[in-house]
Amino acid sequence: MFFQIVDILGTIAFAISGALIAMNKRMDPFGVLIIAFVTAVGGGTLRDVMIGIEPVSWMRNMTFVYVIIGSAAFAVVFRKRISYLRKSLFLFDTIGIALYTVVGVETGLVAGLHPLICIAMGTMTACFGGVLRDILCNEIPVVFRKEIYATACILGGLTYFLLLQFFEDRNYLFVIAGLVVIIVRLIAVRYKISLPTLYKKDEDIL
Repeated sequence: MFFQIVDILGTIAFAISGALIAMNKRMDPFGVLIIAFVTAVGGGTLRDVMIGIEPVSWMRNMTFVYVIIGSAAFAVVFRKRISYLRKSLFLFDTIGIALYTVVGVETGLVAGLHPLICIAMGTMTACFGGVLRDILCNEIPVVFRKEIYATACILGGLTYFLLLQFFEDRNYLFVIAGLVVIIVRLIAVRYKISLPTLYKKDEDIL
């Protein structure tokens, strides 16, 4: 039950994140809904396809479809109250990757996958919806820039498996691993910590 709640909360966070960036790009209502939908289920769809779950989870549970539609509508109706668009987008995106990381890791565990593959599944679940969102909105995906994004998800996944040795109650693991993702992302943005770059200033590769 707790696992499903986490999954739904992640869906809400990512759907709002997608709707916000779509409105920032001044898309029409249909475009807002599509971006919200892709952001919310893109990573989970890829995970399910790779694991071999057919049909994918959101197609078997209409709750997720209704949640995405409701979240997108909420973002549209209350867009003026969410006045700080960039801060709101960052907040919902960060919450989304935290929740989806633990969902992806747990799904990999249920499928009997190796811990490293489970961490990869968690990172993919958390990041791929955002990748699709940014590509459709004509942006370079955050995960491909030097920001601490996928790295935070990987650290959250590692935390999950480290604490798995000490906690039998998975609910605590969900909360702690999710908080690690959020805290790492917040610290990285607050103190402008980023991955090292491969390029020098004004370097022309081609």
